Amino acid sequence: MSKRDPRRLPHDFHLWTAVASTVDPLRRKGLLKFAGTPLPLPPEEPAPVAVSKAPPRRQPARKAFLPPYQAPLPSAALPDKAVDPAIRRKVGRGRIEIDGRIDLHGMSQNEARAALHHFIHARFMRGDRTVLVITGKGVRTDNDYIAAMTERGVLRTMLPIWLNEPSLSPMVSGWSVAARGHGGEGAWYVRLRRA
Repeated sequence: MSKRDPRRLPHDFHLWTAVASTVDPLRRKGLLKFAGTPLPLPPEEPAPVAVSKAPPRRQPARKAFLPPYQAPLPSAALPDKAVDPAIRRKVGRGRIEIDGRIDLHGMSQNEARAALHHFIHARFMRGDRTVLVITGKGVRTDNDYIAAMTERGVLRTMLPIWLNEPSLSPMVSGWSVAARGHGGEGAWYVRLRRA
């Protein structure tokens, strides 16, 4: 920053004096008085000489706040492995006993997947036939600002995909949404094959 030459007046000094003459000051002490004659205009400055500069450096790209939008891929149809409706009704009414339960609430996807794999392997080795997997319904709000919240819960969406993975698929014969008494849309009946 360069210092101003105290002998030079600013370019808008004439404008300032015209405005200052129309204003009544709050304090009279220290008020500048100017003669009624206008001050001389400052001399014209010569046009600056164009100096060639190096092109500006490219700034590194900033990380985007949100990832770029990607259209959803066409989903490959998962094989329909629904539990037989008659068995589902019997489980829902309590005629077939649920051999085990696992609650995946509050877990991240990785934690829930690992817990589900461990649980299914253990129950299959024990010879259990029907287990209840509780995922929760997930957040569903249509009136909020966040459009992503209109989707169902992640764990609820991922459970059929996880059950269809090659490590679990040979042990699982089918799955269905649980009856209202066992959690409704927030839980799944999973039928295991015989060991």
